[in-house]
Amino acid sequence: MMETFLSKVTLVKLRKDILLLLTGLLLLLMVNGCAQQAVKCTSPEDNREHHYVQGMEAIEKEQYDSALSKFEGSVYCDERYSPAYSGMAIANANIADKLKDPEFKQTKFNSALKFLDLADKLTKTHEEEFAYYTAKIRVLTIIKSSDWLAQASSAYNAGKRLDVYENKLDYYEGKEAIDYFMGIAYFKGLDFNRSADAFKAVLNAKREGKWNQKADVMWKRLDKVVRAMSGITVGDVGKKIALKDEISRADLVALLIDELKLDKLFAGRIPVKSELNKMEAEFTPADIMNNRFKDEIMTILKWKVRGLEPIYDQTTKASLFMPDQPVKRGEMALILEDVLIKLIHDDSLATKFFGNERSQFPDIRPTSPVYNAAMNMTTRNIMEGELSGEFRPNDSVNGAEALLAIRVLEQTMNIH
Repeated sequence: MMETFLSKVTLVKLRKDILLLLTGLLLLLMVNGCAQQAVKCTSPEDNREHHYVQGMEAIEKEQYDSALSKFEGSVYCDERYSPAYSGMAIANANIADKLKDPEFKQTKFNSALKFLDLADKLTKTHEEEFAYYTAKIRVLTIIKSSDWLAQASSAYNAGKRLDVYENKLDYYEGKEAIDYFMGIAYFKGLDFNRSADAFKAVLNAKREGKWNQKADVMWKRLDKVVRAMSGITVGDVGKKIALKDEISRADLVALLIDELKLDKLFAGRIPVKSELNKMEAEFTPADIMNNRFKDEIMTILKWKVRGLEPIYDQTTKASLFMPDQPVKRGEMALILEDVLIKLIHDDSLATKFFGNERSQFPDIRPTSPVYNAAMNMTTRNIMEGELSGEFRPNDSVNGAEALLAIRVLEQTMNIH
């Protein structure tokens, strides 16, 4: 009996020893796993902050897929790092904004909102909260859901109240960043007074700050938009086009026909009505069949405005209008020059500045096809160059620039 009792005691003790050993091994494995997780991203080029900043810089360059890859690298280093998810939200919103399929667009927008919600839940510091609130403003400005501007304004006020260390704002670098992005939100929401106040706050914050030059550019653009929209009646296509970062060929046609009343002007300069009745476009390009500005495009094709002719497409082996193609400043100069020539019946304008040995613009040679047009437009103040003297012929035309140019053309011709 005694031996049986001792053997039972020994067995119980052995079981306890084994249990303790297994528990110790399990704890060792957990500690080792945590240690491995903690040290998996330690080099200067491989840590959560570095990948996050690279992702945000990729967004600046509109390289959204690359940005998502960088943010994934940041999450790999720390899956609970809130700013990485804020960045994912911004990238997804931008990707969605460029999609044309409504279903795909909404799916991407939903992804952006989910990442934004996750970023909110994972914030641990005021600096991470700042990144979240700024991202929320940026995402809402793109999505423009119901009551988006009020929601963005609430995020702005919350972000402004935060007490942050600017040297810990890895990407934004200064609190004025949230003023800049709220300025854009107000701009997109047509609240121009508040937009101006926000950009002014950025300009007053730091003379050499990261967001100073960007705010200065937007301040000047805001001034152009306000001037451009001053004569537009509510409901005109011009009001919708005014805020565009770049206008398409179809947008420009709509402005010429609807704002400038070009068809009426041209028709008024043809004395014989029978000739006017015969005029029509040679054909209808296949790519404008479902375009909302189809009628305007057909009208402009009827008048054969230089720079707005059909373009031969090598892929389809057909002449297309390419309505969604952005208009460059050099192209805009050619188009408006031709409109001016047709209105005043002065063909000599087309060669007025030919033969100049020295260009008036550092970025256009006197032999360039757009040089004469650029000179005609700037000498008549229809289009503006830069203070540096550059014309920027290859830059896209934004909505405000286009409207102002057409407004000055109207005034020059005393059209209305």
